[in-house]
Amino acid sequence: MASAASLTSLADEVNCPICQGILREPVTIDCGHNFCRGCLTRFLEISGSDPEENPTCPLCKEPFRPGNFRPNWQLASVVENIERLRLVPTSDSEERDVCREHREKVYFFCEDDEMQLCVVCREAWEHRSHTVRFLEDAAGPYREQIQKCLESLRKEREEIQGIQSRENQRIQVLLTQVATKRQKVISEFAHLSQFLEEQQGILLAQLERLDGDILKQRDEFDALVTGEICRFSALITELEEKSERSARELLMDIRSTLIRCETRKCRKPEAVSPELGQRIRDFPHQALPLQREMKMFLEKLSFELDYEPAHISLDPQTSHPKLLLSEDNQQAKFSYKWQNSPDNFRRFDRATCVLAQGGFTEGRHTWVVSVDLAHGGSCTIGVVNEDVQRKGELRLRPEEGVWAVRLAWGFVSALGSFPTRLTLEEQPRQVRVSLDYEVGWVTFVNAVTQEPIYTFTVSFTQKVFPFFGLWGRGSSLSLNN
Repeated sequence: MASAASLTSLADEVNCPICQGILREPVTIDCGHNFCRGCLTRFLEISGSDPEENPTCPLCKEPFRPGNFRPNWQLASVVENIERLRLVPTSDSEERDVCREHREKVYFFCEDDEMQLCVVCREAWEHRSHTVRFLEDAAGPYREQIQKCLESLRKEREEIQGIQSRENQRIQVLLTQVATKRQKVISEFAHLSQFLEEQQGILLAQLERLDGDILKQRDEFDALVTGEICRFSALITELEEKSERSARELLMDIRSTLIRCETRKCRKPEAVSPELGQRIRDFPHQALPLQREMKMFLEKLSFELDYEPAHISLDPQTSHPKLLLSEDNQQAKFSYKWQNSPDNFRRFDRATCVLAQGGFTEGRHTWVVSVDLAHGGSCTIGVVNEDVQRKGELRLRPEEGVWAVRLAWGFVSALGSFPTRLTLEEQPRQVRVSLDYEVGWVTFVNAVTQEPIYTFTVSFTQKVFPFFGLWGRGSSLSLNN
């Protein structure tokens, strides 16, 4: 079977020099060169040679007689055979099984040079000292390595596909949460808009009444002042006329006139009554309900856009004996005195910790913890897996199923694989813990200043519980439900 390379080489030998394609109806001219009959005819038409002179060969420039085209039947037969062979596909496997140098079948593989050899190559001097094996024998170990690689790659692909599926689920959860937030924002702002419209009407009505009362008192003030001015003007006119009279007329009833003028007291009216002035000064207080409502609105909106409040309580069945719990299980205090707590598989026996009752396997929840470290000690707050280590030493880190922060006197640390001291504007006294089970977030925030403290990103696979730990005399915590 002719190789593809050989066929290509032969096809190149029977190409027309004018059209560069395979010869069609090949003709030979005087110089011996071959051309397609059609190509040579068009060449003569385009060249426009002098009729008295013979045209020249397009290839070698030798003159030839235009009418002396000789059909080359043997070459036409060769071209036809080449085209027929090119229509038969060459087997790639047969081509690969043959040594390119010796055209012999390949049987061996040189492991030193990683070359495939035929029997001639095998006997060559450069391969005599090498490790040469039959192809199938040499391929065996490589097949095993390939299978191991395939198993590893498939496993990694499955892990990536699992991550993709899990992350797509998280994205879908986030999209659902955003849609829920959008509806809550629309609803809350509609309620706020109605409330603001009502409050605007109330405040404008109060301002309208104040405006009317001010105008009424202005009119009363103007009437009173106008009367006083008229009376004083009459006395002034009387005295001016009396002063211009003769002595005899001036002295007539002079004493009563002077007494009437001297005893006349000017009333000094106020344009705005004290009561009305106080009402104007007190008007800003009318906006206090609005301020309170706005504050409540913002707090409620922020809260509803965040997490659902988790009304939790401490579980005495999990509490270390050194923790003293309140009767309502809302407070815990560290004590060096051991409590009479019967041992059970749920109770911590070395770590002075306690879990909340219940636990979560889904949803978004939040709770607030007040911490009192006035006498020193430390407090640990976070969430843990249900199967967290309860007997013996407990390592507070994510690898052990614990996602928490530690508050001590003067500093706060995130308990990651390696504890990290955090830089905060102020020491938290109240910490809000927020859990998003589906997305996998455990977030800590200063509940008073709203300053972020730390966020863990987790892929939860089991039930989790709010987690609390205390150490040191006088350290305590309480749940703000």
